[in-house]
Amino acid sequence: MAGRSYKTQAVVLRSFRLGEADRVLHLYTLDRGRVGAVAKGIRRTKSRFGARLEPLSHVEAILHQGSGELQTVTGVDLIHSHHSIREDVYRLGIGLIAAEAMLRLYSEQEANARVFDALTRFLDLLDEHGVRRPGRPALDPLALSFQLKLLWLSGYLPHLTSCAECAAPGPLAGYSPQAGGAVCSGCSSGALPLSPAAISGMEALLRQPLARAADVALSERGAREALSVIATSYEYHGGFRLRTLSA
Repeated sequence: MAGRSYKTQAVVLRSFRLGEADRVLHLYTLDRGRVGAVAKGIRRTKSRFGARLEPLSHVEAILHQGSGELQTVTGVDLIHSHHSIREDVYRLGIGLIAAEAMLRLYSEQEANARVFDALTRFLDLLDEHGVRRPGRPALDPLALSFQLKLLWLSGYLPHLTSCAECAAPGPLAGYSPQAGGAVCSGCSSGALPLSPAAISGMEALLRQPLARAADVALSERGAREALSVIATSYEYHGGFRLRTLSA
């Protein structure tokens, strides 16, 4: 069967070497969702793709679907390079968390325009992220907000407004992935401890747009507990852990 080519917007999530001059790319595309592709000759000095396919770049690509599992990049135009993210260790840390979350949550060729829009909006905001916060990038409000929104879009969002076990309005004291969300003190045996500040902080991060994530009042304890909820949700629902969250 003859292959065919198509044009789509894409974000480069990961890139690694193949042979002497090629690279394999993991892309999240607007039209096909997650795809794997080969950029041939990209590591040569005179490559026509140059630096346009660096991780976190937002591009318009022409991809050729042949008979193999990997597609081939035959053309690419840069929309946003996000070069400033890759030049800053703190912002790069946030970006790599988001990229790994995308890779693990969305592993199939299935278009999802809302997820693609959320990803590109997140990267645009990260480009403008001028405040370097002390501590780990994983605790940054923008990183937490984006991951909570990805869980929501994936159907894994924890229930936070009442006890997920008995429906009591509260007070809520823990998080149980088996129950599907926050649980009250009477149902919290074996649950991950969760403070009221963390619950209210996560609710605010979900309610506010990504652009307002930095405005959410979240203590370091609240941020750590929110991160634990996210990590536990990944492990329980998806069966994976993000290596970038331990950095």
